[in-house]
Amino acid sequence: MGKRTWWLIGLAAVIATGVGLWIAASRIAKSFEPMIRDQAIKYLSDRFHSDVQLASLHIHRPKMGIYDLLRKRGRGAKVEVDGEKLSMRFLPNPSPTPLFSIAKFSFRIDLGTLSDTQKVVDAVSIQGMDITIPPKGEGGAGREGAPAANPQASNVLIREVSIRDANLIILPKDKTRKSLRFEMAHVELKSVGTDRPMAYDAALTIPKPPGQVHSNGSFGPWNADEPGDSPLSGKYTFDKADLGIFTGIAGILQSTGDFDGTLDAIHARGEASVPDFRLKMAGTPVPLRTKFEVLVDGTNGNTILQPVKATLGRTAFTTTGAVVKHEHDPTRLIELNVTMPAGELRDLLRLAVKGPPFMEGKIRLKTRIDIPPLTGTVKQRLSLDGKFALSDAKFLRTNIQEQIDQLSRRGQGQPKNEEIDEVLSDMQGSFQLSDEVMTFEELSFAVPGAQVMVAGKYDLAHDMLDFHGALRLVAKLSQTMTGWKRWVLKPADPFFSKEGAGTFLKIKIEGPSRKPSFGLDR
Repeated sequence: MGKRTWWLIGLAAVIATGVGLWIAASRIAKSFEPMIRDQAIKYLSDRFHSDVQLASLHIHRPKMGIYDLLRKRGRGAKVEVDGEKLSMRFLPNPSPTPLFSIAKFSFRIDLGTLSDTQKVVDAVSIQGMDITIPPKGEGGAGREGAPAANPQASNVLIREVSIRDANLIILPKDKTRKSLRFEMAHVELKSVGTDRPMAYDAALTIPKPPGQVHSNGSFGPWNADEPGDSPLSGKYTFDKADLGIFTGIAGILQSTGDFDGTLDAIHARGEASVPDFRLKMAGTPVPLRTKFEVLVDGTNGNTILQPVKATLGRTAFTTTGAVVKHEHDPTRLIELNVTMPAGELRDLLRLAVKGPPFMEGKIRLKTRIDIPPLTGTVKQRLSLDGKFALSDAKFLRTNIQEQIDQLSRRGQGQPKNEEIDEVLSDMQGSFQLSDEVMTFEELSFAVPGAQVMVAGKYDLAHDMLDFHGALRLVAKLSQTMTGWKRWVLKPADPFFSKEGAGTFLKIKIEGPSRKPSFGLDR
């Protein structure tokens, strides 16, 4: 045979050998596909005590020479694996709602390590994921016939997990209530060992109030028996949360803090500020700053305040209480106790009253605030029960302050003394608010020379006062007048000097709060 023939035979042999090696490599790679699939399903099934359903799994040939792939039996060859429509449901009776539902995933694994006792996956990427946490007692261990947890069963170490477009859904115990849903734009997880906490970095959206949260910390290890008991801790920042979604209040909230606990129960500490906090009924913004410590029950959304220290404008106060849902109630009840030892009256009036404040002074307040789960506006549902005291108070509207100054002049028996001016007032009382009606069992008002003690109601819906009580003056009746009236009234002084007062009169206060009518109560 000639050289040309030998050359063709050699070329054919080389081609045949190459094709054979390619076929052999393909068969080797193909033979790993069911192994990877079976091991992935077994890992997920054992780790999460779940029935695992996987629509498709694809393995892409590794970037390694055919000869090296055959010689090393795959060791060092990193294969790309991707899959679609992965779901896991608790055993032994799979629930309609998957514990995990994944649209797409991919990871890399060394073919040669598949037979090793410890299998290592460098990175897993997940796109589109729902994590549904069942109520306590309905997880893996809570289902009849469920296998017991074995945290040592996992022999797979996943070093990093990157998740995009995920939802964390916490199901309520009450099936009639809506679940809590948190949207997570991205979550990055890093592991330092099997069955140990994973470091995480996450960005998520809070539904109420809507805003963006960035958090980092540690999560896990995963509790397959009770997923809600899986540990969680870290730090967070919460920006641009719009309080306007709630009825009655508005403003943009910012908060930072740290937390620890489990998916079902979080203990959080931090600070929050709302530079433009306002009540919608008044609309005047007042800066609000808080330092808080709360317990949040993820299974029902109940929040316990313990306590919250806040500053409204320049006024400091403390709040304790809870936002809870009682059995058979469709929505939550807000139960708060507020203590304000020395507040600025201007701050409260700026928040609660349209237009500029009409008084200034110091206020001491202690009240219970209840907002029951009823229909209607916040004003209609708001319930108060407390006591207050004003000191060094002054009316900022000239017409009202002039009347107070005149009351003090007459009470001291000096009706023409213009030096008695800008008189400071003291006021205290106990109150209850229900159905937009403020009831005062006792209300006292004092200026130098005079004291008013009344009881009655203030109808907030119609802005109407209806108070009845007594006016006590240091001066006698005749001394409150000038000129001939003083002499005419002198014989009547003994009839009005009662109960240790120079003058004692039954009075009433009626009409709108902006222009009340004062008169004798006959």
